[in-house]
Amino acid sequence: MARAVECHWIGRLEGTAVTRYGHSMKCNLIEVIEAAHPIPDASGENAAKRLLESVKGLCADDLVIALISGGGSALLALPARGITLADKQSIGRQLLASGAPINELNTVRKHLSAIKGGRLAQAAFPAKIVSILISDVPGDDPSAIASGPTVADSSTRQDALRVIERYRIHVPEHVLKYLNDPVSETPKPGNPCFANSRLVMAAKPADMVAAVAAEAQTRGFDVISLGADIEGEARTVGAEHGRMALEIAEKKEAGSPPVLIVSGGETTVSVRNAAGRGGRNLEYLLSLAITVEGSKEISALACDTDGLDGSEDNAGAILDAETLQRARYAGLDPHKALNLNESYSIFKASGGLVITGPTRTNVNDIRLIKID
Repeated sequence: MARAVECHWIGRLEGTAVTRYGHSMKCNLIEVIEAAHPIPDASGENAAKRLLESVKGLCADDLVIALISGGGSALLALPARGITLADKQSIGRQLLASGAPINELNTVRKHLSAIKGGRLAQAAFPAKIVSILISDVPGDDPSAIASGPTVADSSTRQDALRVIERYRIHVPEHVLKYLNDPVSETPKPGNPCFANSRLVMAAKPADMVAAVAAEAQTRGFDVISLGADIEGEARTVGAEHGRMALEIAEKKEAGSPPVLIVSGGETTVSVRNAAGRGGRNLEYLLSLAITVEGSKEISALACDTDGLDGSEDNAGAILDAETLQRARYAGLDPHKALNLNESYSIFKASGGLVITGPTRTNVNDIRLIKID
């Protein structure tokens, strides 16, 4: 996004971009900083400090272009006063392992941040702000994308406390004291700091799902689109989609066009084994594979469009009728792997991993189920 602005901008331009380690590209006018994701680090904290400082003292004639996409919640890691980076790291790890939906996770992140939840816009006022967003969240709520640093926040500190209680997150006493103080509240809709702000949604998951569906139709598939907003536990959604595919396969007439089920969105994983490897797309696929095992007509793909599914090197994986059989030949138990959040080993052994490297964009996950 930063490189695209440089290529099309005429006139003076300066700025800072922060992205995940290994995901940067060369920019001539905009400084690029790499930081950690999904657990923030000191590099992200320092980058966020620089971003916040760069917009202070601006006037109404200044223009701030905010380029915002998924991942910014972890990358813009500037704790609120009295909160430490270690506090945010610990709370973030617990929330990620809890299986909490992204909107609940971000509700907590916003209220422990000095830059998210509209506070970047608050610092930049009265400058004009144009926020160009690429959505990676179900529903495309601008305040949920990177926890909305330039957008009014409708969630409250009480909401954040309820999330912490619901998922039994261990939080230090000084953090609870901060969340119980009105100073932790984020700027709300109607706040004057948003008077000079404009939002542009450059791309969203629904665009991706529609494009895939249209391309599949030109290739002769009978397309069923489930939309781009699917959420829920990855293994549960995988099993549900597997049962749907089996029903379609059973009713499908011989010689009819192949069916392609297309969906997007963001599932979650409740971590049962901290040492397990495999992101939400692999867990979805493994659950689906177990559900449809024995069917020779069903194959599937699930990938994260940013090129990384979880913490490993893969974007996702492909499964076919022999995926689980190949894994068992390698001495692996698919059911045990699913229970231990160890889906990566199954698809590595079966040769099904999809490794693309960084795509430098993020419109969430793409899932395809093919029924011949």
